[in-house]
Amino acid sequence: MTTGASLDELRATLSEVRRAPQAKARGMPREFYTSPAFLALEKERIFRHEWVCLGHVGEIPNPGDYFVSSLIDEPLLVMRDGDGDVRILSNVCRHRANLLAKGKGNCAVLRCGYHAWTYALDGRLLRAPLMDDVAQFDKTRFTLPSFQAQVWEGFIFVNLDDNAPPLAPRLSELMPHIEHYHQEERDLLYTSEAVWRTNWKCLTENFMESYHISVTHPKTIHPYMPSARAQKIPGNDAFTAYKGGYTSSAPQRGAYHPDLTPEERRSSLLFCVFPSFVVSYAPDITIYLCLQPKSVDEVAIRWGITGYDIDPQSEEVQAYVAFCDAFNEEDRTKLEAVQRGLKSRFFTPGPLAPDNYEGTVWDFYQFMASRLARDSTTRNTHEQPPI
Repeated sequence: MTTGASLDELRATLSEVRRAPQAKARGMPREFYTSPAFLALEKERIFRHEWVCLGHVGEIPNPGDYFVSSLIDEPLLVMRDGDGDVRILSNVCRHRANLLAKGKGNCAVLRCGYHAWTYALDGRLLRAPLMDDVAQFDKTRFTLPSFQAQVWEGFIFVNLDDNAPPLAPRLSELMPHIEHYHQEERDLLYTSEAVWRTNWKCLTENFMESYHISVTHPKTIHPYMPSARAQKIPGNDAFTAYKGGYTSSAPQRGAYHPDLTPEERRSSLLFCVFPSFVVSYAPDITIYLCLQPKSVDEVAIRWGITGYDIDPQSEEVQAYVAFCDAFNEEDRTKLEAVQRGLKSRFFTPGPLAPDNYEGTVWDFYQFMASRLARDSTTRNTHEQPPI
């Protein structure tokens, strides 16, 4: 029977991963997915310094539109200001920490429901009732904190680290593989939220590996995109990707952009922007998942579908949502069972499948090792967090 690995042992294992040849790639120890101390390290070293996707611009099409979100317990407000620019503000009132907004909607100003402090859409404090008699009170000192926001391919990313370099240049090597899909022309058709009882890394890895498809999805995905037709695409420290080829008997997927090559019309491109944004570009439609750790064994999911010039209420879209719900349920069932299995003290990880099938998982391990291994550095910040 094995005993649990300590945080230091996990970080030492990740150091070994950085040096190991891929031919010797193995799965990670159970504590990689179950240790509260390791999750705390992930939050500090990764989620406070990396670009994390919160949703799609189609959720806030007009000035004043907003939706609330959070990142590692930091309440966030994602919105379009009066000029139509995407902003990400703190959703916490500067007076006594009440949350300013909930859900989603449209507003001309942000008004706290506790004491009516009122903010402009750019975060400036406009009004603070009955505060004129407070000595040296200065509204300009109480602007809402704002965070780095970038829109890439129509997706909204945030970074809590003011010193983080921009996202787009890091993904330049991915662009040749996705540019013909013209994601910027695809409209938001559907969005939803869920919580699954599994570690966030389990779902990230699952979405990005083709090895499970023919077994886990025998009636949904396998008939048109079986595991055996996967082809790994070279990645880097910002992303990993693979191409899922369609069977010859699979019908052509809907309307597609004329720039797509014949091969691109007969395949899907699946990729992960590290740490936790996973996407599938099909010729006619996109499905994406924004993932965040909720706890060691819970992942928060905000997912959606985009496509070309389709009525979101159409039967076509509703049928695709039902299709996504079906294969998502298949994945959820497996991953929640995996999370229970990871609690076994007798579990020892086995080798990964060949590059085309689980090479993306190895890439993900390399990313995690680059941030969390004992011999790693925190790339996006000017100082090391205490460990």
